[in-house]
Amino acid sequence: MDTIFIRDLKLRGKHGVYDEERTREQEFVLDIAIDFDTGKAVVSDNIADTVNYATFRKIAKEVVEGPSFKLLEKLADVVATKILEDARISRVTVTVRKTEMYKDCTPGVTVIRSR
Repeated sequence: MDTIFIRDLKLRGKHGVYDEERTREQEFVLDIAIDFDTGKAVVSDNIADTVNYATFRKIAKEVVEGPSFKLLEKLADVVATKILEDARISRVTVTVRKTEMYKDCTPGVTVIRSR
């Protein structure tokens, strides 16, 4: 199995436990990795035979910029679930970091979802 990924996708959204966090945009940084057999694409050199990372970038953007969630766990799960709608993907790992929460550290969560 191979891995296709994007790292350090910076997006802005309104997510957090506290009401104030859901009224102003904050930065969220996402890493997304999908497990996918690239064998067919390696032979054909055709994008139709692989998954396009631009697609899961778009999914993440729509989710983060969409309706608010209280928990990063929920945010990451929704991104992962939508990516797994592509039946060719066997597993997805989504990490979400909230960069503006604290000055001395960056909290986050990683979820792994499989078919």
